[in-house]
Amino acid sequence: MTAIASVTSCASTACAFNSNGCAAFAVTVTGVDGAARCGTFIDLDARGGLPTASGQVGACQLLECVHNTDLMCTAEGIAMDAVTDGAQCRSYAQA
Repeated sequence: MTAIASVTSCASTACAFNSNGCAAFAVTVTGVDGAARCGTFIDLDARGGLPTASGQVGACQLLECVHNTDLMCTAEGIAMDAVTDGAQCRSYAQA
């Protein structure tokens, strides 16, 4: 792996790191049974993160995802969908 996957879009506007895209330095993808969730999601009244939306995937804990190699995301980029209590990785695909 030579590149770090970027967060190309995030529809979870409730996240404090979403500022017209993911402004977290890096996100962790977590979850169980195919529910690939953003472990970095946080619902606060404040906004945080980088001054520009340039988030990356720091780690992926879903070993069964086809994009997971050594706990790193090998996808070119990932997209996050909004769910009731967070964000879900739309790029997740079970091997």
